[in-house]
Amino acid sequence: MNQTNDNSMPQRKIISNGVSPVVTRFAPSPTGYLHAGNYRTAVFAYLFAKHSGGKFIVRIEDTDAARSKREYEENIFDALAWLNLPADATYRQSEHRSRHRELLEKLIAADTAYVSKETPQKPGDREEVIRFRNPGGSLTFSDVIHGDITTDVTDLGDFIIARSLDEPVFHFAVVVDDADEGVTHVIRGGDHISNTARQLLISRALGFATPTYAHLPLIMDSQHKKLGKRTGAKALTDYRLLGILPEALLNYLAFLGWNPGDTREYMSRDELVEAFDLTRVQKGSAVFDEVKLFSVNQHWMRKLSTDDFLTRGNLSSDSPEKLRKAVPLLQERARTYGEVQEMLDGELSCLFSAPEPARDQLLAKELPGRQAVAKSALEGLLEAIKALPGEVSAEEVKGVIMPLADEEEARGKGGRGAVLWPLRYALSGQERSPDPFTLISILGPEESLARIQKAIAILEG
Repeated sequence: MNQTNDNSMPQRKIISNGVSPVVTRFAPSPTGYLHAGNYRTAVFAYLFAKHSGGKFIVRIEDTDAARSKREYEENIFDALAWLNLPADATYRQSEHRSRHRELLEKLIAADTAYVSKETPQKPGDREEVIRFRNPGGSLTFSDVIHGDITTDVTDLGDFIIARSLDEPVFHFAVVVDDADEGVTHVIRGGDHISNTARQLLISRALGFATPTYAHLPLIMDSQHKKLGKRTGAKALTDYRLLGILPEALLNYLAFLGWNPGDTREYMSRDELVEAFDLTRVQKGSAVFDEVKLFSVNQHWMRKLSTDDFLTRGNLSSDSPEKLRKAVPLLQERARTYGEVQEMLDGELSCLFSAPEPARDQLLAKELPGRQAVAKSALEGLLEAIKALPGEVSAEEVKGVIMPLADEEEARGKGGRGAVLWPLRYALSGQERSPDPFTLISILGPEESLARIQKAIAILEG
C-alpha cells in the first residue's frame, strides 16, 4: 500500500450535525476476554459519535460458533457498562444470516461472485467455497488518520467471501452489517487497513455507500510489542479487580493515541465528549503503560470526597472514625484500591488493633543505655500528649513533639531518633508505619497514651 493523491472512490467528510447523522460501531468477537487495546476502539467510536450528536452501536460478531461463548459476550457488555459507554443499539451478527445469504445469492446471480470448486489441501478443507470475482486494478480510500491509501487489488485474486451460503466470512458479513445498520464511520484498529480494500470491493458490488474510515494507531506493550493476550495484556475487567476507577480508565484510554490539543491530562467523560476530534488522533503507535494508568487513577481517587472514597472502595471498619481519618493518608499514597487494601491490611493495621510491641524493638538502636533512653523519651512525651485536644491534626502533634525531640538532640543523647523511634514503634508495633504525628492524630491522644504507657511497662519489666 502507498499513499497517493488519487481519490477514485467518493468519500464522506467527517460529519458533525450535518445532513447524515453520524453512526459508529464497536464490533467485538466474543471469542475471549478483550483487553484495553480492544476497548480503546470502543472509547474512540463512542466519543466521536456523541461529540457529533450521533449514535453508537455495539455489534457482537459471533459467527465463529465454535469459539464464541456467552460468558465473553456478557463480559463485553459488563466492561462497556462499567466504562459508562452505553450503546444506542445492539446487534448480534449471527441473527443476520438470512440477510447475508440473500446478498450472497444476489452476487452469484450477477456473476460478481461464484461457487468455486476447491482441491482440499488438508483434512477438513472445503471442496466448495464462494469467491468474489475481483475486477482488478487499483483502489483508493481516504482515511481520516492516514490520508489516501491505494491498493493494487489485482494482487488479492478472487478472494473467498463465504464458505457456504450460510457461512459468510468476516469481510462479507461486516460490509453487509455496517450498511444495514447505517454505519457512517468505521473506527477500528490499524491492523484492519489491509482488510479495507476487499471490503470496499464488496461494498461497491452491492451498491452500498462508502463509509468514512479511521484506522487507529496500534497499542503496544512496555516492550513495544503489539498489546495482546500473548504479551500479558489483561482483560479490561481485571483492572476493576485491581481497584481502578472507571473514570480513570476511560480518561487513560482516551489519551492512547489522542490528545485534546491543550495541556489537559485529566478529563471527565463529558469533557472528553466535548473535546474529541478524530483529526487529532496520531498515526504512530501508543504505548500502554500501567504505571501511567495507576498515576491517572490516583488523581481521580484524590478528587473523591471522604464518603465517596470509602463507598467507591467498598471500605468499612469496626472503627469507622479512624478509617475516615485515614482517608487523606490513603489518598496520598495509594494508586489503586488494591493498594488501599494492602495498606489497611499492612502498615495501617495498627490503627485498628492495639500492637504488642517487642521490647528489643522499642530500644533506641546503637545507643549506650538504650533501655533507659527509650523509657525516658516515652515518659517525657506523656504530659505533652495529654495536653492535646481530642481532635488534633498531624501538624499540631508535630508542633508539640518535635521541640522535645530537638531537646534530646541538643543533649547529644542520640538525636531525634531517640525520641521518635520508640514513640512510633510504641504506637504501631511495626517497623514500617506512618510517622508518629500522623498516628497520634488518627488514634487520638487517649488511645495514644494507653499504647505509650503499655510500652513503658514493657521496658520496666
